[in-house]
Amino acid sequence: MRRIFYLLVFLPLVGFAQFNTDRLVMIGRSALYYEDYVLSIQYFNQAISQKPWLYEPWFFRGVAKFYLEDYRGAENDCSEAIERNPYVVSAYELRGLCRINQKKYAEAVKDYDRALRYDPENQSLWHNRILCLIQEKQFDRALAEIDTMTTHWSRYARAYAMQAEVYLLQNDTTKAVTSLSKSLELDPYDGGIWAERAVISLARQEWKDGEEFLTKSIHLLPKHPTNYINRALARYNQNNLRGAMADYDTALDLDPNNFLGHYNRGLLRAQVGDDNRGIEDFDFVLRLEPDNLMALFNRALLLEQTGNLRAAIRDYSKVIEQYPNFWFGLQHRASCYRRLGNTKQAELDEFRILKAQIDKRYGHQPRLSKKQMRKRSDEDLEKYNQIVVADEQEVEHEYKSDYRGRVQNRKAELNFQPMFGLTFARPKDEVKRDSPYEDTVEAFNQRSATRTIYISCDQTRLGEEGMKRTFAFIDSLSTAIDASKNTNDVKPLLFLRAVAYSAIQNFDNAIDDLGIYLQIDSTSSLAYWQRAVCQAKVNEFNAAQGTNVELQSANVLGDLSDAIQFAPKNAYLYYDRGNLYALRHDFQRAIDDYTRAIALEEHLAEAYYNRGLARIKANKKAEGIADLSKAGELGLYQAYSVIKKYQK
Repeated sequence: MRRIFYLLVFLPLVGFAQFNTDRLVMIGRSALYYEDYVLSIQYFNQAISQKPWLYEPWFFRGVAKFYLEDYRGAENDCSEAIERNPYVVSAYELRGLCRINQKKYAEAVKDYDRALRYDPENQSLWHNRILCLIQEKQFDRALAEIDTMTTHWSRYARAYAMQAEVYLLQNDTTKAVTSLSKSLELDPYDGGIWAERAVISLARQEWKDGEEFLTKSIHLLPKHPTNYINRALARYNQNNLRGAMADYDTALDLDPNNFLGHYNRGLLRAQVGDDNRGIEDFDFVLRLEPDNLMALFNRALLLEQTGNLRAAIRDYSKVIEQYPNFWFGLQHRASCYRRLGNTKQAELDEFRILKAQIDKRYGHQPRLSKKQMRKRSDEDLEKYNQIVVADEQEVEHEYKSDYRGRVQNRKAELNFQPMFGLTFARPKDEVKRDSPYEDTVEAFNQRSATRTIYISCDQTRLGEEGMKRTFAFIDSLSTAIDASKNTNDVKPLLFLRAVAYSAIQNFDNAIDDLGIYLQIDSTSSLAYWQRAVCQAKVNEFNAAQGTNVELQSANVLGDLSDAIQFAPKNAYLYYDRGNLYALRHDFQRAIDDYTRAIALEEHLAEAYYNRGLARIKANKKAEGIADLSKAGELGLYQAYSVIKKYQK
């Protein structure tokens, strides 16, 4: 009878292929929410193989592929979803974004046309379609649709910014300035619009105004390297070489591979006599573009200046090979040959100069012109010492969608460190060398020789091989559970399977296993603990979908309180309960629990960090900053950026 009972209880949980398809999709969506994209694809694959006529698994697999930047695969999955249900606006919207990322703008326009037929009030769809029309150079249609947008949403600032972009592309800067002024009047905190306004000023050589506009843009968008590159140009043309150099340095800190930054900084360094570091910049440019003759010639000049004559001759020769009558290069190579004592080669170069430029007057190396610039595609070697600007100052398009950016950017803001739970993965932390330790976990590990369990709040995802091993481990545990004949054998297997289910984001099955475990042993603090962590994960996902989770949240609190009752010296349980209170905005209780956790484990950096945030939110700023400082001291270095934010 006991064996029949176990078969009835456990068989529905054994095989992965036996899962209900709706549940598979829900688990996949949960994994997607927690940014475990590879794992979510595995669940959607299973759902598709069982019921290929459903649109949802195709669509959500497309979402996962989109975040993995597999835009072609995501587009194909969206097409499959649309074929099965042609009335889902999100599928057209996502496919449009996939096509935009593949520069298939005309096809994206068709997707937005279809989506707007079903959802004509969707502002994001209008916005993206207009940007695609601009890319397709359908300026008249774009302006017409912008007029529609501004009529319907009269205070939508980005519509006027797009209008300005069209006018710029039509070379009507006067109308562009008017549109940008209207946009900034509606939204003076959009750094992108200030940058667009600066582009017009730079094109008109209004350097002071351009610098002011870019400074405002940088204040709002401090991580955009293009803003610093453009402001450096404005400062350079006002003879502010120190400021220009600082901007190039910042731009290259943000984007180390920026061509314009390295090239122009190299020219500036040559101008101020910093020849060796100028050579370093041109070395970098030539690693990016080995055949860039302008960079070669500038590096040759600096190599000659620093006395590396043979290297200078090497670079001069490559340039002269492409432009045999470049007399200025011949003159410098001849000078290098003479300094090396190679009179014959020097005289050959000098004869070529005399023959090609008999009426030219010889002079010193020209100084860097402060008012001349060349476009990047201009290969006139006579302009070798001119600052380089982009061929076209393109506006960086910001497409509107819930799918832009990372998934976590769409979650409710939660800066607290996550809960500690049980896992098979050893925590990886370069600062903390010792893994978190707790007596009840160690006691379980000593009783179970199958797998070692660790305590961790690390959100590390399983790789493909790790997933395969975990699924195989679950199958082996299910087989062993089926073969077990007494409760003592079943207990550790159930617990291990619950931890394994947690690792693959299958929290519902983990909760089921832990519930059965607690029916066998109602005094297990570990089972209450892990069930609370799994339920908290489910609650977070459900809350993001708009579900009321108050009752389930009470269950989490109950499990943590029961776990504390059976393991009152477990610091991680107080920490997790503190997190739950913080989520409920009950900050004083959260502070109390974090304090108990710290009393039990004085080096628990996460508890200091979270207590610091809780204290700040409870208007105890000084105490909160002190806690954050301690967290940083213990290795949570992100605490320092939070301190900086709140000290301002």
